[in-house]
Amino acid sequence: MSQSTLDDDDLFGEAASEMREDVEASLAEARGALPAAVDVWETDADNTLGVLNGLKTALDIGDARDHLRDAKKWYTMGERADAFDDADDLAADIEAVEDLVGDIEDAREQVTDLTSTLPQLKSALEEGAEGGDADAESDADADEAEAEA
Repeated sequence: MSQSTLDDDDLFGEAASEMREDVEASLAEARGALPAAVDVWETDADNTLGVLNGLKTALDIGDARDHLRDAKKWYTMGERADAFDDADDLAADIEAVEDLVGDIEDAREQVTDLTSTLPQLKSALEEGAEGGDADAESDADADEAEAEA
């Protein structure tokens, strides 16, 4: 084995280590960009729409998707180069963060739907209640007219 081969092996090992560190750092950044549980759970809004708007804001994943993409990119390169001795933990971490990002995005979409639906529902309920009051008054007037006749 020549000296240059040994140096190449050393360099490859060093590069593999750096790739693992890059994957781990990108995963840490992705997790760091996710909303804090307390921000999603606690609120100080005065009404339901305020709660939903606050929740929608709290469910913003920021740059988490970009950091996750970086982690997957470096992981894929390392896997294809057979650079990792044992990458099962990295694959599991990537999948866990990816699932969490997907769940948060799904929740945000549902909250967005509710945020746009709730004002319409409130208006419909108000109109329904006003219509019910008007019908009740009409019935009372009709009963009164019959009693006078």
